[in-house]
Amino acid sequence: MIGYAVGLGNVWRFPYLAYRNGGGAFIIPYIIMLVFAGIPLFFLECSFGQFASLGPIGVWKAVPILQGVGITMVLVSTLVAIYYNCILAYSLYYLFASFQSPLPWADCFSWWGADETCSRTGKDPLCNLTQNGGYFEIVNATWLQANNKTCPSGSEIPVPHQGPSEQYWDKVVLDRGSSMDETGKVVWYLALCLLLAWVTVGAALFKGIKSSGKVVYFTAVFPYLVLTILLIRGLTLEGAYQGIEYYIGSQSDISKLTNAEVWKDAATQIFYSIAVAFGGLTTLSSYNKFHNNCYADTIIVCVVNCATSVYAGFTIFSVLGHMAHIQDKPVSEIAQSGFGLAFIVYPEGLTQLPFSPLWSILFFIMLFTLGLDSQFATVEIIMTSLHDQFPALLQSKRHYLSIVTCLLLFLCGLVCVTQAGIYWVNLIDHFCAGWALLIIGGLEFIGISWIYGANRFIKDIEMMIGQRTWLFWLWWRVCWFFISPCLLAVIIIWSLTTFTPPTYGSVEYPVWAIALGWCMIIFCIMWIPVVAVVKVVQAEGTTLWKRITTACTSTPDWGPSLEEHRGERYKNQINPEQQFRNVKLPNIRDIISKL
Repeated sequence: MIGYAVGLGNVWRFPYLAYRNGGGAFIIPYIIMLVFAGIPLFFLECSFGQFASLGPIGVWKAVPILQGVGITMVLVSTLVAIYYNCILAYSLYYLFASFQSPLPWADCFSWWGADETCSRTGKDPLCNLTQNGGYFEIVNATWLQANNKTCPSGSEIPVPHQGPSEQYWDKVVLDRGSSMDETGKVVWYLALCLLLAWVTVGAALFKGIKSSGKVVYFTAVFPYLVLTILLIRGLTLEGAYQGIEYYIGSQSDISKLTNAEVWKDAATQIFYSIAVAFGGLTTLSSYNKFHNNCYADTIIVCVVNCATSVYAGFTIFSVLGHMAHIQDKPVSEIAQSGFGLAFIVYPEGLTQLPFSPLWSILFFIMLFTLGLDSQFATVEIIMTSLHDQFPALLQSKRHYLSIVTCLLLFLCGLVCVTQAGIYWVNLIDHFCAGWALLIIGGLEFIGISWIYGANRFIKDIEMMIGQRTWLFWLWWRVCWFFISPCLLAVIIIWSLTTFTPPTYGSVEYPVWAIALGWCMIIFCIMWIPVVAVVKVVQAEGTTLWKRITTACTSTPDWGPSLEEHRGERYKNQINPEQQFRNVKLPNIRDIISKL
């Protein structure tokens, strides 16, 4: 679970958000949102999956009318799996490119196609100067200095400029087209890296949770070792203190807490950082032993996840401070988030260190392993859901299911390694990893607390972890029933009212691409009302209200998977396999006579 929850966002998003939103002061809303929104939903999902030993779709036997929520989880996770592995492919490419000295993005080398706009330092603007004869002449800064003249205000002409790391990312790694309208060719070396990433995922999942669980012992622990090594090296660099001061030191601004945008950033970062509402927590916890202490798991994973975000910030900003010192710029002009931090700014910072290939290799191995165990769980969501829906068919075919799932996702991901691939990755991330998750989280709280019943759910949890005091459960009741759903509702409304179309740098998306993004969201969440209507239509009852009530009632086979764990409360639970065997099939003669 730690490997799943701790991912790329902890390294490339949280440090930037903390810097932008008041430095150390940002920790206050971050922790508040963790306590009131993150941990309650995390505990709910872990308990839910562990109790029934079912994946995100099957577990909604508890509230059949909301089974569409599970389908939405699987669809969102499928889309995320497609583009997330492309980011791992980028990391693999940089990893292989790091086995050379000097690093290829250290300077504007002609062998990789650097053009005249590439420069390690910014170029002075030209000046459109009016001469005595009334004609215009474009001159450079050197001419102005030699002739003791200054450029009049408004006459400066900026010169296009790209640093070597930025141009290497655009021209070599991505071979990026000018817009999403120009799909272009498949970038073959990225396609091979993507294939290698999927082969790695498929091999780890070949035997299911038994094999991937062993691999994660390495992929979850190794990033912490590399982060520590990079932090120790970063703290020894000149100017490192300047970067850390900008991150969380004396630059902290407590007054920014009055800005609603800061609280929204804290809530959304917590929500996405601990990976709730994707279905992964339900999936992983479904493999736990019935009496596993899922409450302790919740506290440990959430605390480790958030501590990792803060810890990674020191590693990142120590190097950014060194870059700012060398370039004589403020850290604010260097700090970025997302792709810009992971594949442009930080790699550029690594080139300025002695033995830069070594540090680059360590950094990109860390990025790859950080994302890899998150990808394991994301693909496991899909496979567990398929297994739950077709147990008889897939029980003995786990190997084939792993191969087919990874192959299909690889083929779907090829569009993300074309010349327009980065636009697709950014588009899917902007739309699918956003509102759909907030809606899922809200419906989980409503379904379990309001429909299934908070008191009933608490008794289910106590069957697993033992009885707790009423004071202990009072906190969870208040969060599940009121505080957490209200927080999510506010975030959804705020996000919709402040929606801005996605962009990649200065490149705007065409109208059809934005429409496609909305279609992806609609396709994911439309199954919630569709399945609800189907369940109501199929339910027994003479009136609509009775049908709705029946559709909200748990199925006869809902409860602990093993008979030994059912106790008195679920002693009459029907085993699904036994239920199928007890069905009396109609006689063929009776059918013919009726016809």
